[in-house]
Amino acid sequence: MGPGRRVSQNGEVFDLLVRGGWVYDGTGAPAQRADVGISAGRVAAIGRLDHTAAGTAIDATGRYVLPGFVDAHNHADAAVLDPAVAHATLRQGVTTLVLGQDGLSYAPSSDAAHAFVRRYFAAINGSHPELDPSGVTVAQLRATWHHRTAVNTAYLVPHATVRYTAMGGAARTAEPAELAAMRAAVERGLADGAVGLSTGLEYLPGRYADVTELEQLCRPVAAAGLPYVTHMRGYGVNAPGGAAEAREIGLAARVAVHISHYHGPGELLASIVDSYREEGLDLTFDTYPYRRSCTILAMAALPRWLDDTDLDTVVAALAEPTVRATVTAGLNPDLLGRITLAHVPAREWSWAEGLALTEVAARVDRPESAVLIDLLLETKLAVSAVIAQPPTTDHEALRHLLRHPCHVGGSDGIYIGGHPHPRGWGTFARYLGRHVRDLGDWSWSEAAVHLAAHPARRYGLTDRGLLRPGSAADLAVVDPLRVADRATYAQPMALAEGIDDVVVNGVPVLRAGELTGALSGAALAPVTA
Repeated sequence: MGPGRRVSQNGEVFDLLVRGGWVYDGTGAPAQRADVGISAGRVAAIGRLDHTAAGTAIDATGRYVLPGFVDAHNHADAAVLDPAVAHATLRQGVTTLVLGQDGLSYAPSSDAAHAFVRRYFAAINGSHPELDPSGVTVAQLRATWHHRTAVNTAYLVPHATVRYTAMGGAARTAEPAELAAMRAAVERGLADGAVGLSTGLEYLPGRYADVTELEQLCRPVAAAGLPYVTHMRGYGVNAPGGAAEAREIGLAARVAVHISHYHGPGELLASIVDSYREEGLDLTFDTYPYRRSCTILAMAALPRWLDDTDLDTVVAALAEPTVRATVTAGLNPDLLGRITLAHVPAREWSWAEGLALTEVAARVDRPESAVLIDLLLETKLAVSAVIAQPPTTDHEALRHLLRHPCHVGGSDGIYIGGHPHPRGWGTFARYLGRHVRDLGDWSWSEAAVHLAAHPARRYGLTDRGLLRPGSAADLAVVDPLRVADRATYAQPMALAEGIDDVVVNGVPVLRAGELTGALSGAALAPVTA
């Protein structure tokens, strides 16, 4: 008998029984009409369990039962504690969020590093409600999530946070002692349960790292069998250069590489993945199914010569008339025309959230460039924006990347602001409704692989992503005819439809589309043999 299974006079008794669904187990095999018996948080049996009983039952007749999805790239580092965010996630069938992305999060940090990250990435991660303003370890951060939310969490050691802790915001290569301190911090983070190392090479201060630094920090990651996860130094038409740097680091450190939110010319980028894998690089990527991105406006718009990790220095410089005039004259008109404001934490500008920058400028009768600088000054740089991608990232390019066997599901979900990108509320339902049912980019069997099995395996969560006896009981019950994303750029926080029952660690956390109140989400660590 499997773990936690008990025998009664009439047959086996499970804690939970999911009856009558079509089970896609995550291996890529066709569906089987089967029941799933769950005990002690694990899948205990799959098959025709007609003569069994359970403390709780879910009728999945006419629906598909898939392993819970793993969101390979998510920014709910603080927001995961908000039940509304957990609800939005579960309504998409997502049971695990991989946090600590883009090299910037709360741990492991010194007091100064924590303060920098909280301010610099305020429009992305927000402020964690349960952490002191002081430094924090990976173990302490993970403890704030463990059984405190309805979804599982996994965490990447964020390179820029580690770098700031070791050497402040220095815009130079690391000295040997600093590099040794960074490597020790990465090793401690992995020992505390992190599932890899992340970088954000377009953000500060990660931008200052060179290949030698990153290769050295990736060596303990490689030894642990975990991935190097990178927001590269370039995307779109510049993605080949960013990918080439990731390749160099991966081959030098002999580490698996995962590229975050890979987008650009689809066929070219797919061919790069193929060629690097032929060289022996273990390479995967995530791509979300939207043609707009979201990031902090200062990083997207301001010139690199104005960069400084002392954010007050940047604000003061922008307020100086000569600097302001120079920056304004150099802003890219094409970029200005593709910006919609997501998070504007200034009372006098809050009305601008959800509006295109061009519309805001028209309403106040000022040039777009002047309004952009005003917004950054009024918020002390804490603005985020949704930005339309250039034509090189068209729908066919996206579909080409989604169909690649090395793709895994990731939303890049951001939950800060009054008008965020809809991807945090819709990505996984959009994969299923649009790209599986409507367009046929994947079969349902392939969807279970891309969205559950592949990302779980990539992050060392090998007891998840599959439905088989002994695996952790994370699963989603999907109505194949109803599943759809409802979040749009106009209404970005509309909940997805068609996934009404979700189980996390053997506990129903979503029933009839509503939260049950159960907080069974665990802070996950890599599974060791």
